[in-house]
Amino acid sequence: MKPVHQTIHPFWLRLNHWVNLIALIIMVLSGWRIYNASPIFAFSFPKQITLGGWLGGALLWHFAAMWLLFCNGLMYLFLNIVSGRFKARFFPIRPRDLINDFLSALKGKLTHDTLTEYNAVQKLAYLFVITDVILLVLSGLVVWKPVQFPLLRELMGDYDNARIVHFFAMVALLAFTSIHLTMVALVPKTLIMMIRGR
Repeated sequence: MKPVHQTIHPFWLRLNHWVNLIALIIMVLSGWRIYNASPIFAFSFPKQITLGGWLGGALLWHFAAMWLLFCNGLMYLFLNIVSGRFKARFFPIRPRDLINDFLSALKGKLTHDTLTEYNAVQKLAYLFVITDVILLVLSGLVVWKPVQFPLLRELMGDYDNARIVHFFAMVALLAFTSIHLTMVALVPKTLIMMIRGR
């Protein structure tokens, strides 16, 4: 008798995950080139790790990836909410569970016996990155079209503050990605699951 393999990640979710990865890599690398044209802080990124070659080229890459990320993000939220997956996977988050799982993670004792549900730390991390990407998009709109989005511009402080918000939202995304990749390295079956769905 063949073992029954449960599909944990449906095809649309896996497709969405990998499209997001491509869009975010393009956006970060082209964003670094855009940043270098007018640095906020007293450093710039090495040209070898930027995308676009020049400011105009970087802007083209950035805007193309922005639309890809935006449409893909809307699809992700829509399908998660309509399918009921959003509520089932990310809620509830109980403070006691969060503290216990966080302490277990710090001690290296957080178990991954089942991949069919997220622990409290994962739930919070994924909700954080969803919020962070939304903040990246909103602050990016202000940086791109400050006159056309006056309310957003004012909510961010002004154009210069929106650039700072955009920069630190990118830093937060890269921090999440680093932790995410570390966890995948520690529990490699999660990568297989994101490729095969089960």
